[in-house]
Amino acid sequence: MNALTRIWQDGRRAERIAYAVGAVLFLSGVAHAIVLIATGGSWLGPLSMRKAVTFGLSFGLTLASVAWATSFLTVRPRLRTTLLGAFTAASVAEVVLVSTQAWRGVPSHFNFETPFDNAVSMTLAAGGGVIILTVIGFTAAALVEPGPDAPSLRLAVRAGLVVLLVALATGAVMIGRGVVAARGGDPQLAYTTAGALKPLHAVAMHAILVLPALAWVLRFTRWPEAHRLRVVRVAVAADLVLTAVIGVESFTGVDPLAAPLPVLAVSALAAAVLAGTGLYALSGIEPGSRFARVPGGKARGR
Repeated sequence: MNALTRIWQDGRRAERIAYAVGAVLFLSGVAHAIVLIATGGSWLGPLSMRKAVTFGLSFGLTLASVAWATSFLTVRPRLRTTLLGAFTAASVAEVVLVSTQAWRGVPSHFNFETPFDNAVSMTLAAGGGVIILTVIGFTAAALVEPGPDAPSLRLAVRAGLVVLLVALATGAVMIGRGVVAARGGDPQLAYTTAGALKPLHAVAMHAILVLPALAWVLRFTRWPEAHRLRVVRVAVAADLVLTAVIGVESFTGVDPLAAPLPVLAVSALAAAVLAGTGLYALSGIEPGSRFARVPGGKARGR
């Protein structure tokens, strides 16, 4: 608990704002889930309250993850604040607009029926563009600048950002395909076409939390940095394999749960290895380890 408290205490103002906003967005997803369950609404279809649930939970978690993971990067303060501020604002806009449309009982995406609906759809697309640009900025900084002192954490943050870009690029393809179909007069095709890529979008979205979190936990273990780096490399490889397999399935229209047995075995093995690295890291935590401040505003476990 002290380690988590230190993340807040050591956070810059923009990061603290992102953490707080992320928590609010996540709670909005929880609240919408309660409403959906209490009312017995459908979990399927473009009119479902499910979209308010998934957008709230996903954006809340992703915003906090991006703010935390990028706090380890060597980025000029003004640039960091600008990028994270834009990401935060766009995340709020996405969740608010999707939730608004869910309460109105109309689709949030690919809906051009009225001027208001058209404005919402275009704003959602623009917000997605802003998010992509900010993550590109953070990824470029991660690849060019020195970054975290520990190679294991540096690799985890870089890989997490790259895979996050895959998720965002997939989202852009989903929007593009859907808009073309909807503008062509077939909104149902728009939802079906975009929905086929959801598995890849979902799996790739949260690598920015999973991989840096693994590297962070490893800093509390008794193992030397060389061993931590090997563990992170295994996790990155497993995550890339899982993302690649789900990506091929998504673009070929194959349900990940109904894939051929050999393909299903590969994705299951990759997921198991990824989970196994996390359990292995937890097993190596040294009793009494704590999170300590180090020069330059950085922090490390010891």
